[in-house]
Amino acid sequence: MAQVATAPLTGKALLQKIKELSHLARREQAKQCGYFTVSKKNETRVTLTEFYDALLVAKGLGLDPEGSKDGRGREPTYRVSVHKNGQIVIGAAYTASMGLQPGDEFIIKLGYKHIHLVQVDKVEED
Repeated sequence: MAQVATAPLTGKALLQKIKELSHLARREQAKQCGYFTVSKKNETRVTLTEFYDALLVAKGLGLDPEGSKDGRGREPTYRVSVHKNGQIVIGAAYTASMGLQPGDEFIIKLGYKHIHLVQVDKVEED
């Protein structure tokens, strides 16, 4: 059976179609909702990433990949390692997302296999 590529479903139409196709596997659901391409050799390839992104947007959970980058094209990963000099660098992407400014102070609390950074309230200092 030949497949004709149509515009993929989005929004409420996508969510409704997913409910109707709940008995099918995710790959087949994506295909039925228009999330596939057909190669020159007439092979059908399901585009699951675009399908999942559209589902997130339809549910109001859209991701903004451009908004989370640190200006150098990398996305923050919330994973760091200890450098050779023993330091751990948090990075500007994280401090900016928290609204931290130069001079903001923290108390370091050590636990078993974890470190807590507690911001010192400027009100407490006065």
